[in-house]
Amino acid sequence: MTITPTLTLAAESVDATEAIGRRVGRLARAGDVVALVGDLGAGKTAFVRGLAEGLDVPPDSVASPTFTMVAEHAGRVPLHHIDLYRLDVGSADLPVLDEYLYGTGVTAIEWADRLPEGALDACLTVRIEYAEPGRRLTFEGRGPRAASLVAALASGS
Repeated sequence: MTITPTLTLAAESVDATEAIGRRVGRLARAGDVVALVGDLGAGKTAFVRGLAEGLDVPPDSVASPTFTMVAEHAGRVPLHHIDLYRLDVGSADLPVLDEYLYGTGVTAIEWADRLPEGALDACLTVRIEYAEPGRRLTFEGRGPRAASLVAALASGS
């Protein structure tokens, strides 16, 4: 039986959500996939702005790529920001996405729950939920690399 490491963090504001994303960005390296799940307005794009900043990508260049589906950003490690909002659950065209997964950059996928079940072999899943006074972020590490990210976040790295 494989144990998936998890960690839950509270974010009382958008700034706090971005700060958590920055921590992940500082730890991230090429090939990492961050799968974001949460309701509309929960803070997925705010998290990606922080992730971008941690990768030395100007955070003000990050917006939800809903109409383009993929936005690419140059940084210490390239950031591929994918938004699957406009797709039906399970309908994402994986061959198109494959060029971004586990490659030369960090891939952040908003609405990752719209991918077919089992589409991602290994990833850091970030579930963002409303929780007074802000948000609750639950990290799940699938695969050794994602598990190490969860451990580093838990240790305060």
